[in-house]
Amino acid sequence: MLPARAAAAATAGLLSSLRHLAMAAGLDLYSVGSPVLSVVMAGSGNASSAPSPRPVPPGELRRPSELPLRKPPQVLLIKKDAPAAAEPAAVDAQTAPEGQPASAAAAPLAAAPAAPAKQRSDDELFDMGGMEGLSMADLLGPADQQRRPSQAQNSGEALRRSVDDFDFDEEAFLAALDENEPVGTTGEVVKGVVISVESDGVYVDIGGKAPGFMPKNEAGLGVITNIKERFPKGLEVEVLVTREQNADGMVTISARALALRQSWEKVRQMEKEGKVLQVKINGFNRGGVTCDLEGLRAFIPRSQLQQGEQHEALVGKTLGVTFLEVNPETRKLVLSEKKAATAARFAELQVGQLVEGVVASIKPYGYFIDLGGISGLLHQSCVSGGQLRDLREVFNAGERVRALITELDAGRGRIALNTALLENQPGEILIDKDTLQREAEDRANKARSLLRQQEQSAG
Repeated sequence: MLPARAAAAATAGLLSSLRHLAMAAGLDLYSVGSPVLSVVMAGSGNASSAPSPRPVPPGELRRPSELPLRKPPQVLLIKKDAPAAAEPAAVDAQTAPEGQPASAAAAPLAAAPAAPAKQRSDDELFDMGGMEGLSMADLLGPADQQRRPSQAQNSGEALRRSVDDFDFDEEAFLAALDENEPVGTTGEVVKGVVISVESDGVYVDIGGKAPGFMPKNEAGLGVITNIKERFPKGLEVEVLVTREQNADGMVTISARALALRQSWEKVRQMEKEGKVLQVKINGFNRGGVTCDLEGLRAFIPRSQLQQGEQHEALVGKTLGVTFLEVNPETRKLVLSEKKAATAARFAELQVGQLVEGVVASIKPYGYFIDLGGISGLLHQSCVSGGQLRDLREVFNAGERVRALITELDAGRGRIALNTALLENQPGEILIDKDTLQREAEDRANKARSLLRQQEQSAG
């Protein structure tokens, strides 16, 4: 009985020592198929009698006694100043007693605090005293040619250059810039010479590294049937740049765009001068008639025609017109025949002139007199110097009237008339209107003298 107890105690001690060694080595002593467990069981003689463990299916909970033991955490102290500190721990782990785990032997070393390293000053680290008296050239060291002479010898003869080899004066620099300066910016007018005519356009030398190209539809205003006759080789032309040079240095030019710009400038100048122009009608539509003016398409509304009711019959006829609207941005050019007639009629009139017309309408403030294409206003205050109770006491609609012009405003189309200046005495026109109208020519001379005196006094 005693030997059996001694054997059991020896086996238990051996298992305890093996368990600590296995834990230090990271082995699971009690796992199925463990070599340590197999050896121990074989040495005890109970390996054949131990039942084989049942495999645990996934998801099935094990009993606490069946769970594998966890490896205790290992603490390793790493010090920069003492790199060999881990080696005694490994030696202690190997020389530790059988019954004591290696982690227990290394624990006192890990727990011991490391000695603080001695901090050195900047003078000790950099030796600032040894740099006194050194210049920047001493610090930089010798030049690359002196430090690496072997590289220049191995690579052959070194490439030698001087500033004089690449130096040139300011005039040569500016000349080089002028030679490479792009020719022609968008909207610029340039001159050139025709060097080639193709079926799709014309090539013009404008001084760039490549000729300018003018498409056939940009060769001019209107339809050009024979482009070779229009632009013979060697012809000097003036064109407008419509697109700057591309990668090949070629710019796109247009004679049509330049002609349009010049035409709009002429038309705006004529509008400022208030000129009356003669145009030929070449078309019509429901709203009016069309014509050409300085290469531009113009429109005359029916309301601005003297014969607006039969405007289609005006095709092929020549009319005197003036400008009603000029807008180059929207390319809108509107003309008026009536305004031209008014302007022409105004050109025939002057202040102090005696005119004759027909009462077109009577308003509370005066009479509108038709003077042949234009109307003048005979205000009630200018009818007579006497007391006027009703305008119909003097003139009726459709009655002919002779009056004196006292004011002209061609810009606004206004004409001021006066019959009171023709009276020898205030209110005479209310008593003897016929005598006044019959002697209006002689009385107008006296009235003109009076108007001059009024102008001189006012001036």
